[in-house]
Amino acid sequence: MSYVIGITGGVGAGKSQVLTFLKNEFGAEVILADEVGRELMEPGGACYRPVIELFGPGVVKTDGTLDRQMIAGIIFRDKAMLERQNQIIHPAVKMEISRRCEESRADMVAVEAALLLEANYEDICDEFWYIYADEETRRMRLKLARGYSDERINAVMSNQLTDEAFRAGCRRVIDNSGDFAKTERQIRAALAALK
Repeated sequence: MSYVIGITGGVGAGKSQVLTFLKNEFGAEVILADEVGRELMEPGGACYRPVIELFGPGVVKTDGTLDRQMIAGIIFRDKAMLERQNQIIHPAVKMEISRRCEESRADMVAVEAALLLEANYEDICDEFWYIYADEETRRMRLKLARGYSDERINAVMSNQLTDEAFRAGCRRVIDNSGDFAKTERQIRAALAALK
């Protein structure tokens, strides 16, 4: 049975960097909830038909795939539709992640999900890690790496858990504010403590 670590944290904290390190250095299988969600919305996926039933056949492109931009536009304007879409996708994603964790042959699985704490992933994960970076560092990373404006950063950050909530919900805090070599040392120490 794999040891499952849930990876969470605010946007721009460097979760992808941590996941890559866990994969490359420790052979962890990495599962990204966003990717699982995208797969489940492909034709034949568990969420494909329910999403069409929710939004109507107009969201299907000529190639049979869902028009994500159109759906994004709808849920951006209509919070009730966002909530209804989430009720379709989040449970299906959680179920698929649980299945993949159970079937994994890796010693360690790292699961990254935005709603790790809110969606009660403790029944899948053995522990949660909060990848922390101070707000100034996160803002700088988002501007440089993703070209985000201050308005977009503010909007994304305002929809995420507070630092206090992340800390309260996670067993370990990995500070990824500075040089990644320091982050690597924290990760090695955290994993050594598991043995």
